[in-house]
Amino acid sequence: MSSPAQAMHDHPVRKPGDIGDLVRICLDQTIQAIQATGIATETEIARVRVLFERSVAKDEPQDVLEILARVQGAEEEHVGVEVARITHAVSAVIHPSPPLIPFAGKLIAPSAFYESFDHIHKTARALLAPVIYAEDTDAIGTGALNPVAARIMADEILATVDRRFGIKPFVTSVRMDYESWSFLSRKHFGL
Repeated sequence: MSSPAQAMHDHPVRKPGDIGDLVRICLDQTIQAIQATGIATETEIARVRVLFERSVAKDEPQDVLEILARVQGAEEEHVGVEVARITHAVSAVIHPSPPLIPFAGKLIAPSAFYESFDHIHKTARALLAPVIYAEDTDAIGTGALNPVAARIMADEILATVDRRFGIKPFVTSVRMDYESWSFLSRKHFGL
């Protein structure tokens, strides 16, 4: 079995733009990272997988790490703290891990970018990894609660822009705190 860091770059070849594959890859790599941390039992991981797959089937995306916090019994007022604990542990086993940026939720939604790249908007919604800034197609940033989702989204942005324009933009991926991520998920995706 490859390490979570290797798995980030060893995912199977997929059709460009296959959102379902990206979501499955994100789930699998996140679960590998969770297992590497030892912060969840196999029973909890199995419950997380079922709940995540159910949310995907209903087209109501949820983040794997938030689901885990709830499976582990986090009460609503403590979900943010528990997700931060889980995210920190997962980040420790992923190299390089996207940095935590506390102000990411304050950035203006890149509406024109989403309009130009509908596929990116749909992918960002499925991964719950919003684009947090887009300076034309030269510099683009994405973030997520889940560092695995943030990196997968950054790779997809890079590939999508390269396919369309034949240029490789500078793409940044960051982790967001629970409150910023929740706010941007509602703002960008209507969730």
